[in-house]
Amino acid sequence: MKNKIIYLLLFCTCLALPGQAQQFKTFEVGKKTFLLNGEPFIVKAAELHYTRIPQPYWEHRIKMCKALGMNTICLYVFWNIHEQEEGQFDFTGQNDIAAFCRLAQKHGMYVIVRPGPYVCAEWEMGGLPWWLLKKKDIKLREQDPYYMERVKLFLNEVGKQLADLQISKGGNIIMVQVENEYGAFGIDKPYISEIRDMVKQAGFTGVPLFQCDWNSNFENNALDDLLWTINFGTGANIDEQFKRLKELRPDTPLMCSEFWSGWFDHWGAKHETRSAEELVKGMKEMLDRNISFSLYMTHGGTSFGHWGGANFPNFSPTCTSYDYDAPINESGKVTPKYLEVRNLLGNYLPEGETLPEIPDSIPTIAIPAIKMTEVAVLFDNLPHPKESEDIRTMEAFDQGWGSILYRTSLSASDKEQTLLITEAHDWAQVFLNGKKLATLSRLKGEGVVKLPPLQEGDRLDILVEAMGRMNFGKGIYDWKGITEKVELQSDKGVELVKDWKVYTIPVDYSFARDKQYKQQENAGNQPAYYRSTFNLNELGDTFLNMMNWSKGMVWVNGHAIGRYWEIGPQQTLYVPGCWLKKGENEIIILDMAGPSKAETEGLRQPILDVQRGNGAYAVSYTH
Repeated sequence: MKNKIIYLLLFCTCLALPGQAQQFKTFEVGKKTFLLNGEPFIVKAAELHYTRIPQPYWEHRIKMCKALGMNTICLYVFWNIHEQEEGQFDFTGQNDIAAFCRLAQKHGMYVIVRPGPYVCAEWEMGGLPWWLLKKKDIKLREQDPYYMERVKLFLNEVGKQLADLQISKGGNIIMVQVENEYGAFGIDKPYISEIRDMVKQAGFTGVPLFQCDWNSNFENNALDDLLWTINFGTGANIDEQFKRLKELRPDTPLMCSEFWSGWFDHWGAKHETRSAEELVKGMKEMLDRNISFSLYMTHGGTSFGHWGGANFPNFSPTCTSYDYDAPINESGKVTPKYLEVRNLLGNYLPEGETLPEIPDSIPTIAIPAIKMTEVAVLFDNLPHPKESEDIRTMEAFDQGWGSILYRTSLSASDKEQTLLITEAHDWAQVFLNGKKLATLSRLKGEGVVKLPPLQEGDRLDILVEAMGRMNFGKGIYDWKGITEKVELQSDKGVELVKDWKVYTIPVDYSFARDKQYKQQENAGNQPAYYRSTFNLNELGDTFLNMMNWSKGMVWVNGHAIGRYWEIGPQQTLYVPGCWLKKGENEIIILDMAGPSKAETEGLRQPILDVQRGNGAYAVSYTH
């Protein structure tokens, strides 16, 4: 019996050895260097976002980063995609961040996690959930009790997914960020301290925690017990960027936590690119000085559906494509920039290692002209209305995204009047008895419409399309719909317009699908859904040509592909081949102002640099 017990103890000990060995894996902040299992280590991180890559392509993009010469994947966690309705968390399928991290580990890549709660990233409301704005007096990114309660719940959910994947527990997560570039928002160390504590309480205690900011403001909220990193882009003076940090912490490892490889596009503004030569020059300078970096972005991908954000202080929504002029382009292909970065990083590999082969690109296909044969006019397919005496925002009607229609009846007037709308967020069309009178763009500060003489009971419709909520600075307080009031100005003075019927029009595929479609070619300039099918014998990525269309959204086989707008510079929408199928495929297009021709096609290459009108303010800010 005694021998059996001894053998059993030995057997259990042997089973435990792998786990014990894993417990001794470490990633630490050493003197002027990071230490991986006690050895000096330079982080060469590739930023890419699971939300902007179709799940079936995750592994391909990770392998592309590995073949580039990177050793780490850096990613944000997008609160608002995981908790789209308050209290309902989703970490499955496309949202399975743990699966994404495990794929990185499968390919020998470490992971840096940036859970926010605010992430910026040119993403809807900077990653914060829209439903926070249902509380009109809420203080975002401050120690507002309700906000902090919700943040804690979210971070705990992230901890449930990822805490066991820290390197100290046998996983591949080596660092976790606390908040994000808070110096660009305000000064509030108590708030940052509380977020830090929440991150720890969520289980992230086995790896270094860090803060990132710009060199001009990183001291404002810097906490003594966190690692400090600096964000900057190509062409920056590396010595100047780290000068103050080195004065304050001469022995700290240096890291550029966002080295901007390119830039993002706004609707109506020029397509952004950055020099490959400057990018490689900056990376080499950092590598030669033992400075770690994360390349933002290494692969930008796509802000599918309604998830693209908007700029601040001037409202300038960002395009669906998040190509970013990154080394790996929007559809995951090698670019000249990729090859130059790969050539550089090939010279900085650990002894005995070689770069993996570059994975094959996903094939592309062309799709012949698709004629949209069925139409459902929006005004003929409205949902049940809600009654409201006063104008209220979209959030007040429990709506997060999409469009909202405000309808009322007007009194008779034998003279012209002026309609004053304060403020329509973001793109409004005004109709009188179904006839369009005006289009108003928040981008241009428009809000005034001349009305003709009226008959008693004339119907006024104001259809407001919400684009992305602003994702930077104080702009995160970005209510949608008509946010203040509607007034009529006449020779008798100004009066408030009241007694509205309100129709909420979501961006859900099910809402677009379940309409009364009719066989017709075009609805004129009326907002309408267009539906058709197309057949495929082979599969591959494609780019829908939207140059016949005005403004709206597209769904293919139930997948929300994204927004389009004729003003450009983006004129195509990326459709991943993994969302297509052999045989019959469905396409639905919601066009807000009517196409010139109800037809599209699939191209082999994107069109990202054609402007057809000025719509955006060029405002530079960071992530």
